[in-house]
Amino acid sequence: MVSTFEDTIKGQLTASRNSHFVMVDGMSKLMTRKINQCQSSDFHIDGLQWRLIISWKNAQKDNLYLRLQITDKKCTGRNWSVNCICFFSLADERGDHHPILEPFPACFKEDSKPNPKSIPWGTLKQRFLVNDKAVFITSITNVVASFAGIPIRRRNLGTAECIKLFEVPQNNSRFTWKITRFSSFNGKRHSSYEFTVGPRRWKIVMYPEGKAGNFSLYLAASDYVTSAPKTPTFANYKLRVLDQVNRNHHEAGYKNWFSDTSETSGKGTSKFMPLEELHDPSNGYLVNDQIFIGVEFLLVSITENL
Repeated sequence: MVSTFEDTIKGQLTASRNSHFVMVDGMSKLMTRKINQCQSSDFHIDGLQWRLIISWKNAQKDNLYLRLQITDKKCTGRNWSVNCICFFSLADERGDHHPILEPFPACFKEDSKPNPKSIPWGTLKQRFLVNDKAVFITSITNVVASFAGIPIRRRNLGTAECIKLFEVPQNNSRFTWKITRFSSFNGKRHSSYEFTVGPRRWKIVMYPEGKAGNFSLYLAASDYVTSAPKTPTFANYKLRVLDQVNRNHHEAGYKNWFSDTSETSGKGTSKFMPLEELHDPSNGYLVNDQIFIGVEFLLVSITENL
């Protein structure tokens, strides 16, 4: 049987107890700026909860950046600190690890976090892309926290996940919310019924009177519909109000990561459209007190354990 890239990574977990492997399936989406960053699921090493962020910066287009976060509830508020030794590496097609830089000391505090570490795009593309996949490895050792009582659970295995970035099929990419008697809606929050795209359910949230004379519109993530891990979900999407007369729809695009818990407020903008523009009959957005609000998904992520 021919071993896959995934099998190669899974075979290394026994020897990598203090490491977390993140395979990104769909690196071309990140490299062409269709997605602004990748967030790993939360993983546990030496009694604390961590997350790896893989991102790019507009001012540094030739580099990719890795940043480690502490997401543990014990590390909130004031007067806490965590010191450790971090090590970032990449895996090639054979599974061999190649360090990005030497192990470095890192200090996490309330108002201070380690700087992200860079990887040249050229190096990544030439040596570490396998069928549009790349594997980023985070190793953490020598964890010392300023607060006592952290139960140190030594792991027998490393952990690994795969973040898949996929384009949403056109026949399942759009949802339209038809609202009749729009004038009867007050200024409070209103939401559509839920619909499914990718690994979870979603809903549109709107505030008809908005803020500062603007119509407010958001997308909110809800429950998961798959057995995959409950992790942050990326979505590249467009929110729009449909022009029922001239089909000159008003829309805006967004790229956001949604938390792994059900959201109420959502992500969008409080200033989606001036209320004066929304209510102008010549624009065709409101016809006979009826309005159509839509969302179109372009990209969505799903995370699987390896």
